[in-house]
Amino acid sequence: MRLRLIGIGPGGPDDLTVTAVKALESVDVFLVADKARGVDDLVMVREQILRRHTSSRYRTIVVPDPPRDRAPEQYATEVRDWHAARADAYEQVLRTEVDDSETAGFLVWGDPSLYDSTIRVVERIRERGVLDIDYDVIPAVSSIQVLAARHRLVFNRIGGPITITTGRRLGVEVASGADNIVVMLDGKLACRELDGNWDIWWGANLGTSDEELVAGRLGEVLETIETARARAKALRGWVMDTYLLRRADRAVSG
Repeated sequence: MRLRLIGIGPGGPDDLTVTAVKALESVDVFLVADKARGVDDLVMVREQILRRHTSSRYRTIVVPDPPRDRAPEQYATEVRDWHAARADAYEQVLRTEVDDSETAGFLVWGDPSLYDSTIRVVERIRERGVLDIDYDVIPAVSSIQVLAARHRLVFNRIGGPITITTGRRLGVEVASGADNIVVMLDGKLACRELDGNWDIWWGANLGTSDEELVAGRLGEVLETIETARARAKALRGWVMDTYLLRRADRAVSG
């Protein structure tokens, strides 16, 4: 059985690469996760992408996503258990609803290499040995790239590093000395807890018609970001934001 893991970008139907569009046309059946958390628009966006970029010969299977604890005591354990449950769900669908001669596709939000579980889940299915699976991965324009383009940013300082992390680990990275940080998956705006002078370039629901952008000194624009974030969520039922933080009082190296 052949699987294709196709990155579709952060939400805009026009942000797919040419390679991704060609890959969509090679798929017979698409498996789409339904998180059942009041964010059905995510399923609708995927369907919009398919209508725009493919013929009508494919079919779609919506797979209920297993529930997970969003604030567990043992985060890594909870995520591994969730991956195992996802593997169970997808394996069952592949065994019972997809023929071996068909190509199945996963529409991966953002880029498959950045804070996404699809590759790990497919590897779990392969390791079980029940299905003979071959798969490839189609990269995408990520939310990080769209953020940089919208704000006309170069992420790295001259000769300097970039740290990419999550809101959960932001405090740890700052404590370790990171001062040029791209933050993803921050549902609680952990940047509110930072001390010192930081500049922020923030974006939400990037690539969609309702994207929000804010930039400035963190302490001065935080309220604006919170308002824009709430507006984005109200319009679509979900919000996915990404931002760059840069310590303002750090000397630039040459």
